[in-house]
Amino acid sequence: MTNSLKQDLTTMSPKEVRALIRQGKITSSTAGMCNAYAQANLVILPKKLAYDFLLYAQRNPKPCPILEVSDAGSRNLPIIADGCDIANDFPKYWVYEHGEKVGEFTSVEQFWRDDLVSFLIGCSYSFEADLIEAGIEMRHQTEDHAVPMYISNMACKPAGIFHGNTVVSMRPMSTEDAIRAAIITSAMPNVHGSPVHIGDPSQIGIKDIQKPDFGISDTIKEGEVPVFWCCGVTPQDAVMQAKPDFCITHAPGHMLVTDVKNSMLKN
Repeated sequence: MTNSLKQDLTTMSPKEVRALIRQGKITSSTAGMCNAYAQANLVILPKKLAYDFLLYAQRNPKPCPILEVSDAGSRNLPIIADGCDIANDFPKYWVYEHGEKVGEFTSVEQFWRDDLVSFLIGCSYSFEADLIEAGIEMRHQTEDHAVPMYISNMACKPAGIFHGNTVVSMRPMSTEDAIRAAIITSAMPNVHGSPVHIGDPSQIGIKDIQKPDFGISDTIKEGEVPVFWCCGVTPQDAVMQAKPDFCITHAPGHMLVTDVKNSMLKN
């Protein structure tokens, strides 16, 4: 991807970005793309497991805020991204069998079945434009990589076959900026809302801040503190624990850019 295209992606419309993704011209993290618009995480499961997962999300709304649920077999999302193709409009997908990741793909059209139900879950990338506008650096955007994500020791409430721990994303910042970030993001519960932890990573079960479970580690400068938000990758941990026969998710950091403006997700 050229530097000029990277710059254009911040102001392009979601439909234009999704078209580039569908054409295979974008396979990178979607951080910073279409700044005014919400992004979404993905979980695709067979219909026989859809109720269990819907209940899991309902019981854990902070890490798993549902933006839309598809009809069985449908690859369209008429509410948040009408005209999209769920099987092709994420830059990268992960496919799981029995809880094990079996591959990474830029399209999952070849895996599509009539019984598949898609869950679109709010993403913390959605509130980053507001933080940047407030003068708070998003280090992973500066360093051009997916946000670092960690499996915490904070258990989710189980439902049916699904159980696991909350996955958190981390952004380093000054203590003053952390307070401002908490205030700004608290107004956006549909994309995880306020932070769940600020400071010592070991208190939420993270042994090494430089070794994320997903994404790439950020540089943490002297005087900065790590700030943790719930993350829509939480279902990946639930899938690994529950071991369903088949599941598709987005690759962490590689989201669907929706047609919903971030302003519509605020209280």
